[in-house]
Amino acid sequence: MWFNTIKKGNEVLDFVRFGDGEKPLVLIPGLSFQRVRPAAFLLAYQYRMFAKGYTVYVFDKKEVIPEGYTIREMAGDLAAAMERLGLRGAGVVGISQGGMIAQYLAIDHPQLTGRLVLGVTAARGNEVMEETVGGWIGMAERGDYGGIMADMLEKLYSPAYVRRYGWLLPLLSRAGRPREFGRFIALAKSCLGFDAYGELSRITCPALVIGGALDRVVTGRASEELAERLGCDLVLYPGLGHAAYEEAPDFNARVYRFLAD
Repeated sequence: MWFNTIKKGNEVLDFVRFGDGEKPLVLIPGLSFQRVRPAAFLLAYQYRMFAKGYTVYVFDKKEVIPEGYTIREMAGDLAAAMERLGLRGAGVVGISQGGMIAQYLAIDHPQLTGRLVLGVTAARGNEVMEETVGGWIGMAERGDYGGIMADMLEKLYSPAYVRRYGWLLPLLSRAGRPREFGRFIALAKSCLGFDAYGELSRITCPALVIGGALDRVVTGRASEELAERLGCDLVLYPGLGHAAYEEAPDFNARVYRFLAD
């Protein structure tokens, strides 16, 4: 496990690296209060399947998020970090908001993306996303961390998962009130203004879209639309929602096979 920081002027971007494979793999997480550095060991465990074949890089968003920061700007900052590290032709896996960033990375910086996996994401906003993410923004503006956690549990996970692990929610809500509501709000707002649909034809690398049919954040239809527009394969889990990347036992294996083709 290796932690590092890339600095450009006054800007700071953290990333975690693990694995010892020859090929680079870039993982782009979604919208969360959780920062990459404190979650490093959990991420390394979750994606341990990739550690032998790849050197895996998990990038955070930059330290200071300016007002009006866009998904395209996030992709530009990530591209600058990848160029600094020499990560050209990498496998890129973007989850949720990370998938939005990955789309612009492949559109604007094709030399960096060798193969592209877009998980539980969308090519543009829709009414469900507006309602769900807009609701989280409203709760964050009120400082209602418990409310956000309860809504995320309900909206992200399958009913079976909620029945099994819902009892943990009070513990998570009491574990600590985040100090970064403003950061979360700024990042969440960037999702609502996202629209790469008209530029998807500029993505030329092989791509795979994976979604959950019961997705209550971006919708399963958004995954279908994205795959149709890209002309690529789609895996749509019928009984899962936005957290399909955590709940589906074969999610990582599907990604690994695609990247290895």
